[in-house]
Amino acid sequence: MRPYVVINAAMSADGKLSTRERRQVKISGTQDFTRVDRLKAGCDAVMVGIGTVLADDPSLTVKSEDCRRMRKERGTDEHPARIVVDSRARTPPSASILHKGQGRRIIAVSRKADEKHVAELRKHATVIIAGEEEVDLRALLEELGVMGIQRLMVEGGGTLIAGLIAAGLVDEIYSFIGNIIIGGRDAPTLADGEGFVKESEFCRLTLIESRRIEDGILLHWKVLRPE
Repeated sequence: MRPYVVINAAMSADGKLSTRERRQVKISGTQDFTRVDRLKAGCDAVMVGIGTVLADDPSLTVKSEDCRRMRKERGTDEHPARIVVDSRARTPPSASILHKGQGRRIIAVSRKADEKHVAELRKHATVIIAGEEEVDLRALLEELGVMGIQRLMVEGGGTLIAGLIAAGLVDEIYSFIGNIIIGGRDAPTLADGEGFVKESEFCRLTLIESRRIEDGILLHWKVLRPE
């Protein structure tokens, strides 16, 4: 059984995750950072795509000492497992996600990944091979479920999120809308990729909650399953 998947993203008022150069922009503030940290601490794993790793070099660790203590009291590592979807095994061996904080690291690659790069990554992480040309997200999530990961948080980027939505693998979405406009037709959005053509293919949502946080608004969505 696959993990329950929760997407969390911060975007500008015009729906952009970052600039067209993929440069990270501060969209939310301290209160939302605290919310995200708590959400992360409550999950078994947090996942990003290789584009996010190369652009931002995140550690994906839990920042709050209280949240880390809560996890230890539950008998888990201080930090959730960190997962990178990386079809071609391009994750740098020096990446922060492989070295900062305790906990499991998992790199998901396809069979087309360079064997030498895969061997190097195995020194720092568990490598899962799923898919031929690209990572098969459904197969990956099934494997994560076998590994005991029941709740998975996804923090980006747009290509990974689009793939998960298209495959029907997303259960909830938290989207924080900030009070800036970034612009740019090539700037990444919440769901990049090819997009849907037919209206019948659209991902339908139901709103669970809307809440103002500082100068932005948090929208909490439930993904509706086709009948």
